[in-house]
Amino acid sequence: MKLLRAPRSTGDSLPNPARRMRIVATAMLLVMALIFITARATVHLHPAIGFVQSFAEAAMVGGLADWFAVTALFRHPLGLRIPHTAIIPRNKDRIGDTLALFLRDNFLTPAVVARRMRGMDVASAAGRFLASPSAGDGRLRAGASRLIADMLEALDQERLGGMVKGAIGQRLRGINIGPLIGQAIEAAMRDGRHAPVMDSLIHWADKTLEANDHLIRQMVHDKAGKVLRWTGLDENLANAIIDGLRKMLAEMAADPGHDLRLKAEEGMAKLAFDLQFDSEMQAKAATIRDEILDNPAMQRWIDGLWEQARGGLLRAVRDPGRAMAGRLGEALRQLGGTLQEDARLRLVINRFVRRAAVGATATYGDAIVRLVSDTVRGWDAGTITNRLENAVGRDLQYIRINGTLVGGLVGLILHMIDVAL
Repeated sequence: MKLLRAPRSTGDSLPNPARRMRIVATAMLLVMALIFITARATVHLHPAIGFVQSFAEAAMVGGLADWFAVTALFRHPLGLRIPHTAIIPRNKDRIGDTLALFLRDNFLTPAVVARRMRGMDVASAAGRFLASPSAGDGRLRAGASRLIADMLEALDQERLGGMVKGAIGQRLRGINIGPLIGQAIEAAMRDGRHAPVMDSLIHWADKTLEANDHLIRQMVHDKAGKVLRWTGLDENLANAIIDGLRKMLAEMAADPGHDLRLKAEEGMAKLAFDLQFDSEMQAKAATIRDEILDNPAMQRWIDGLWEQARGGLLRAVRDPGRAMAGRLGEALRQLGGTLQEDARLRLVINRFVRRAAVGATATYGDAIVRLVSDTVRGWDAGTITNRLENAVGRDLQYIRINGTLVGGLVGLILHMIDVAL
C-alpha cells in the first residue's frame, strides 16, 4: 500500500484545500473507528477479521496521535490547556524574531549579497528580456509578476507606506529650497518669463479694485469731516482716488517700463538674490517649506502619491505585457538591444547593480529585519495562526492521513508476528 504524499502544486480549485484535507483525515479516523468496533464485535466469526481489527486499532492510535500533534501546533486540542500546546500562538514573537534573524543572516548581509551577485549578469538578462519580452518563459514571467504582486500586498501597508512617506518627507525637508527658488526667479526674469505673471497680477488688482470700490468710498466717507459730507465732496474725493488707482494700473499694464512696474521687478530681483545668498532669507524659506509639509493637505497629497505609485506598480507587475506596449515598450526594447551589444555598458551596469544591492543591504537591511519582526509582533495570535495554517495546513493533514495508514500497517505487522509465534 502506497503512502499518500502532498502534491507539489500549490493551486486548488476548491476555496479552502486545507479544510478539505482536514475533513478527509478526520473521516479516515472515524472510518477506522467504525471498522474497529465492527471487527471487535465479529472477530469470533473468522480468524481473518483479527487482522482487520489490529489494522483499524493501530490506525486509530496513529491517527489520534498525529491529530493531537498537528492540532497542538495551532491551538489547544479540544480546548484543553494541555502543556506545550498552541505552540505557534504562544511563541509568535519568537517566531517573528527568528524569521527576521534568518533573513538577516542568510540574505541581508553585505557579504552574502556580494557573494551571490558576483556571478550574476543582470545586464545581459535584462537586455534579453527587454529586447524580446515575448520570447521568454511566459510562466516564469507570470510567476515572477504574481510573486512581486503578492509580496507588495502581503507587506504591512501602513508600516511600509509610513516608511516611504517618511522618506519622501525627509528628503523634501533636506532640500535647501531658498537657492532653488531664487535661481528660478532669476532665470525667469532673465528670459522675460516673469512678464505674464506681472500682467496677471496687475489685471487681478484691477478686477479686485473694481469689485471692492465701495469699501474705498465707505472709508473716505468715514474719514471725511462733516463739511465734506454735507457738501458731497467726499464722494468726489472717493471717485478721484478710485479713478487714479485704475488709471495707474492701466498705465502699468500698457507700459513695461512704468516706474512702479520697474520697482516691482527690482524687488523681485532683490528677492532672488537674497534667496540665493542671504542665510536669513534662506532660513525663512526653510520655515515656510516646513510649514507647508506639516500642513494636513500636503500630508494627504503625499499619501495619495504613495498610493498612486503602489497602485501603478501593482498594475505593472500584474500585467507585464501592457507595461511593454507603446512608446515606452519601444524605448525599452531599444535599450535591451544596446545592452546585448555593448559589453562595456553591461560591465558598468552589473558593477552598479552589485554595489547598489550591497549598499542597500548595508543601509536598509536592519530596517527590513525590524519591519518583518515588528509586523509579526503586531499580528494577534489568531492572525498568525490562520495565516500559517492556511499556508501549510494542507500538508499537515497529509501527515494525519499518513499517520493513520502507517499506524494501521504497524498494527497489521505486529498481529501477523503474534499469529506466527
